[in-house]
Amino acid sequence: MFQGLSEKLQETFKRLKGKGRLKEADVNEAMREVRVALLEADVNFKVVKDFVAKVKERSIGQEVLESLSPAQFVIKIVHEEMIELMGGATGKILIAPKPPTVILLIGLQGAGKTTHAAKLANMLKKQGKHPLLVACDIYRPAAIKQLQVLGDQLEVPVFSMGQDAPVDIARASIKHANSNGQDVVIIDTAGRLHINEELMSELRDIKASVKPHEILLVVDAMTGQDAVNVAESFHKDLGLDGVILTKLDGDTRGGAALSIKAVTGCTIKFAGTGEKMDALEPFHPDRMASRILGMGDVLTLIEKAQESFDEKKAKEMEQKLRKSEFTLDDFLDQMQQMKKMGPISSILEMLPGGMGKQLKDVQIDEKDTAHLEAIIRSMTMEERRKPIVIKDSRKKRIAKGSGTSVQDVGRLLKQFEQMQKMMKQFANPGGMGMLGMGKKGKKGKKAGMRFPTL
Repeated sequence: MFQGLSEKLQETFKRLKGKGRLKEADVNEAMREVRVALLEADVNFKVVKDFVAKVKERSIGQEVLESLSPAQFVIKIVHEEMIELMGGATGKILIAPKPPTVILLIGLQGAGKTTHAAKLANMLKKQGKHPLLVACDIYRPAAIKQLQVLGDQLEVPVFSMGQDAPVDIARASIKHANSNGQDVVIIDTAGRLHINEELMSELRDIKASVKPHEILLVVDAMTGQDAVNVAESFHKDLGLDGVILTKLDGDTRGGAALSIKAVTGCTIKFAGTGEKMDALEPFHPDRMASRILGMGDVLTLIEKAQESFDEKKAKEMEQKLRKSEFTLDDFLDQMQQMKKMGPISSILEMLPGGMGKQLKDVQIDEKDTAHLEAIIRSMTMEERRKPIVIKDSRKKRIAKGSGTSVQDVGRLLKQFEQMQKMMKQFANPGGMGMLGMGKKGKKGKKAGMRFPTL
């Protein structure tokens, strides 16, 4: 997401920094490049025009042109305007003072309403809520079953009345929630291939019947400006409270994220970033703007780490590092917790100071992690604690048991030996560790099988 836009903006500002003192002509040239970059990212042309005009107006003021670091001042202005463009503050779910809070999910067919209803329920459950999923999509084959399967997976109750009228199902679900102590009701509605009066009439009836506290539109970021047009149409007819933008982890130019708020006035409240049930994040305009401008997103990275890493295990690991007792079992455990944070490529995007950009060309094969785990799991407990006992005959056995080669086993052991030496730095004040991804061979090709190292 935003990769092309991010690279072009960073390149533009890099040239701007090389100018030293800025002239108005320099700002004009930079803004032309910003305009092209935004248009190529599929941002609405009216939004681009207004955005560039605001940045330009602020950037050619005396305060900027006479400052000691005018290029940084311009980047600051672009950052602030981009945050404002995407809504300013982070949108939140409006929780009703008297439960249950009713959330109505709407959208076109294929946008991912059912999946994101479950993701939203999972997020709210982690926050201490007791959500109820409601199956009001009676038209799409297996839609009800899909919601029930997801509900069972998350241990969230699902309310269904089969093929009854969606309005009756929605109304009955509120009574059910009141009777069973559920404080949030998430209603999954039917969609259509396109907006029509039949769809809107049904949604208006449901809205009038249950009076939802939140109406959230689920739209697919991959559809670009169509997502903005869909949001505008639904907002005019139903009055949206927010948007869930899905597939932001896909090969999308991101124009919808930068256009929806400006065109419709609706805040993007959540972003879908993957297939897993925990792949739903609050949409933070400030953090997204920082990512686009190559400033990283350390706050989100920290939050992911806090969710994924066990505090007790972390303290145990600290003690082991201090005593230089780090074993292959510990390394395997760390890899398991790292996987919970999501793909390594998405983690790299959040690194500040251009680190993510420096590492973006590193070939990251998630299969390497699986091979690594297989090798370690094929070892005995003694071998994991004391890798020094692993000689040729043991390497052959481990390779056979893990479906890898003797060379792969040897390479892992060598890397682990180097890593143990690095770990001793943690015992010293100011010691630091970093995540490396192995080395490339000649001409950038992989030098055999590579493993992630600390």
